[in-house]
Amino acid sequence: PHILPGVLEEIRPAVGSHHIVVSLVAGITIQTLQRLLPPWTKVLRIMPNLPCVVQAGAMVFSRGSNAGDEEAALLKSLLSPCGLCEEVPESYIDIHTGLSGSGVAYVYLFAEALAEGAVKMGMPGALASRIAAQTLLGAAKMLLETGEHPAKLRGDVCTPGGTTIYALYQLEKGALRATVMDAVEAATNRACDMAKD
Repeated sequence: PHILPGVLEEIRPAVGSHHIVVSLVAGITIQTLQRLLPPWTKVLRIMPNLPCVVQAGAMVFSRGSNAGDEEAALLKSLLSPCGLCEEVPESYIDIHTGLSGSGVAYVYLFAEALAEGAVKMGMPGALASRIAAQTLLGAAKMLLETGEHPAKLRGDVCTPGGTTIYALYQLEKGALRATVMDAVEAATNRACDMAKD
């Protein structure tokens, strides 16, 4: 982010009214981009996440004052093969960073812990990792395809006195829900702070 003003200063003379500038730079607002570029520039700001590499990402974007429906539709059509692509108010971009940009790392940590729990109980590590990954993939697919609230799907897995409710009790005792919410908040706040730096 700290080198962007110099980059924009360098390209500014070449930016015409027919150009579209798309920024993926964390912490640099549309207002800042518009201030550093010619006044007619069509600016879009996007925040992707790492799974875009395997065409399973989640991206959000916002448009500046000169970018219209045509530019938004073009960006969405170009990016949709990479995964979910949603237009949002710019204030959601930092939240998306905490939820999904950084959220990928939370999921990896959870997958690692899930597999290590199985290893602790005697399963080989490679097998446990594959099963943990497939469990996450299957759960995510059910969330997306059923449209059900996560709490409903979680409840569907629990049987009275069964293994799942005992495991969920341990996760609640460990404050998993609050810890994850705090992690999203911390990453979002850091993204907001980066805009001020």
